[in-house]
Amino acid sequence: MTVLSRGELRQLIDKPLETSVSLYMPTERTGDTRQNSTRLKNLLREAEGKLAEAGIAADEAEGLTKPLQNLLSDDVFWQHQADGFAAFSSRSMFRTYRLPLEVPQLVLVSQRFHIKPLVSFFSHDVLFYVLALSQNSVRLLQCTRDSVREVTPEALPRSLAEALRYDDPERQLQFHTGTGTGKGKRSAIFHGHAVGTDDKKENISRFLRQVDRGIRDVLREEQAPLVVAGVDYLNSLYRQANTYANLTGAALEGNFDDSSAQELQRQAWDRVIRPHLDEQLGQAVSRYYELGGTDLSTQDIKEIIVAAHDGRVAELFVATGTQVWGSYHAARRSVHLHKVREPDDEDLLDLAAAQTLLGRGTVYAMEPESVPNGGVAAAILRY
Repeated sequence: MTVLSRGELRQLIDKPLETSVSLYMPTERTGDTRQNSTRLKNLLREAEGKLAEAGIAADEAEGLTKPLQNLLSDDVFWQHQADGFAAFSSRSMFRTYRLPLEVPQLVLVSQRFHIKPLVSFFSHDVLFYVLALSQNSVRLLQCTRDSVREVTPEALPRSLAEALRYDDPERQLQFHTGTGTGKGKRSAIFHGHAVGTDDKKENISRFLRQVDRGIRDVLREEQAPLVVAGVDYLNSLYRQANTYANLTGAALEGNFDDSSAQELQRQAWDRVIRPHLDEQLGQAVSRYYELGGTDLSTQDIKEIIVAAHDGRVAELFVATGTQVWGSYHAARRSVHLHKVREPDDEDLLDLAAAQTLLGRGTVYAMEPESVPNGGVAAAILRY
């Protein structure tokens, strides 16, 4: 099962147009986890019906559903779930994801994957990471406001000892030539010592550079905040080694080797993330009002959709629990709005959010009354 990231979202959206099955369902973390496979079985039956209705040949339909059929009897797989599950199957791609948010049951068959339920996963107030760091333990946690799961990559050293285990310390030979003559002459002396062996700080710095490289694959497409949790001197040294742009200025200080993932998530949210996001949102709203009346701010949903597809939306404020139905034709760069949903319509607010995220913009999902100027959407444009 793949870790859901911004890079994964991009692949789901950018894949070729072809018959595609998108499936979402809530999952049980504990208790009777057999319900998970039962739900999937029912949804697969629904998917088979939708494929038949779409006129998909039986052998092609079987090829699309078989990877999911194979999961039905995998008890171990279903015992390690989060709050939601998503699966995407087409001729060119198959992906499954554990989701830290509950999602409603849904099956769709179309020419592209249905990614709208994933958009909120990447919105401003949902996703963050915690790097729990000590010389004896390293954990990377993917968190939301209400959930946490460990996503420690294989490439990440689990401790200082592991990071240095396969190091071949260079050995330096210091040679002092003998001096003098006759009875007072001193023989040549060789002093051998392992470079860095006594330099604890350098060893730790090398370890932390390995940690930074280890999490790079997980976070390379992300813009979510990363909170480091460790004793003060390790946090300080990690900050020097870090290459991830969204490491938070504040950290959790202390030894967290015995702390649960849930405790780390709660402390990071309460002490670092929530204050950080409140400040970030306040600054973004202020920027929007400062740009009022210029070409760099807009509430026009048509303009927002086109700008989002161009990668010009820097920050998007979008109302939750609200839909704007219509369609966007990329070749003609035209947007059509409809008062009620028509065949082949999509929610243009979700579309704008997805395209903003793909363009490395920030999405603020807000209660309708909190959107600047009281509309359903507002945007700050890059140009």
